[in-house]
Amino acid sequence: MALKRIFLRSLSVTLIAAAVALSALLFLAMQKQESTLEIRAASQGAVIPDGFSVWHHLDANGIRFKSITPQKDTLLIKFDSSDQSAAAREVLYRTLPRGFIIAQQDEDAPGPGWLNRLRHDFRQLG
Repeated sequence: MALKRIFLRSLSVTLIAAAVALSALLFLAMQKQESTLEIRAASQGAVIPDGFSVWHHLDANGIRFKSITPQKDTLLIKFDSSDQSAAAREVLYRTLPRGFIIAQQDEDAPGPGWLNRLRHDFRQLG
């Protein structure tokens, strides 16, 4: 009988510890939500801004980013969180000249990438 109580007590402690560890892992996983801004020209023939000028605008407003990468006719800016990306998007809309589309792409967001672009490009319509 005493052996059974010890077994049940150790089993319950193990399950509680596993639940706490799993909760901590889920919390950390939810905190790391990378996000990317994609800057592209709204009309054909327009040139995307260079990475240095984008870096300057973001740095002047205290927005940290992971990387700025030119890719084909776009400029990709990676951030640690979607909050940083949203703040950068607002700053770039204010500081860059008109004629650019700035789309936010959350890496963990469900749905196809084109759907996320449509959701975030509402300011360019009309």
